[in-house]
Amino acid sequence: MSRARPILVIGNSGQMAKALVEVGGENIIALGRPHIDLTRAADLERTIDHTKPALVINAAAFTAVDDAERHDKSAFALNCHGPQALAELCTSRQLPLIHLSTDYVFDGQKSTPYEEADTPNPISVYGRSKYAGETAIGQTHPHHIIVRTAWVHSAVGKNFVKTMLNLAKTRDTVSVVADQFGNPTYAPHLAQALLQIATKILDDPGFEQWGIYHLAGAGCTNWADFAKFIYAQSALLGGPTASVLPIASAQFPTPAPRPENSQLNTDKSRRQFGITMPDWQDGVRAGVARILANAETNFKPKPSPEL
Repeated sequence: MSRARPILVIGNSGQMAKALVEVGGENIIALGRPHIDLTRAADLERTIDHTKPALVINAAAFTAVDDAERHDKSAFALNCHGPQALAELCTSRQLPLIHLSTDYVFDGQKSTPYEEADTPNPISVYGRSKYAGETAIGQTHPHHIIVRTAWVHSAVGKNFVKTMLNLAKTRDTVSVVADQFGNPTYAPHLAQALLQIATKILDDPGFEQWGIYHLAGAGCTNWADFAKFIYAQSALLGGPTASVLPIASAQFPTPAPRPENSQLNTDKSRRQFGITMPDWQDGVRAGVARILANAETNFKPKPSPEL
């Protein structure tokens, strides 16, 4: 049953915005560029006043981790200043705000999964911009939920699963770092959890459990084993495969440093909202199946070597 007032999602082209529309159906209004720009406060004000939502979810962000090193102003505009303006508007209109953040606010030096109370110490421009956004929202809007997630993938947009499958179209072996650990998260699974939180907030007039929560796929892996599992699932469905060569991060330098361990502890979300995220492998199975079923993907066999 649809609500009298919709949930407004800021963003409409990214993985999470599309997943929220898919999961939430007619309860969701997702708007992004060119209709609304998170960095323009006038756009946000006009959109909120026109749609009259019951709750706002911010799924818009600058997520290109390496590009952020070269475009720090753009990263901070989308990940900090825009969310702060959105929080100010939501405060003035008494609208609850759910904002998506990242595991990359941590430096990766902890040996166990990070909890919400752990002190962030981002080591990249992307991580610093997202942490600045968290701080700005926390100081601006008392009725907010910040959800940190990790390694998001789906059948749409740019993500690790699609990259691995595309690389397998032309390569027999793919080198992947094996010394960075985290929680792969399937966007539709995260969307379901976010809407569960939204429902709890909207159905409970006395809701007071605002703050930061972690939500990510259950279980932990590294990028190399993540890739191996992707190819194993693809092989079962007749899709492209490749061998995975595990390497150290030092052998694959990137503009932005990554945390060695960015696992997220999700116990708080389970206690407060009753959310148990599916195993990360379940998300990969679902995502690979959808990617391979998409006719537009047009996977082709690797070219035969010249004799």
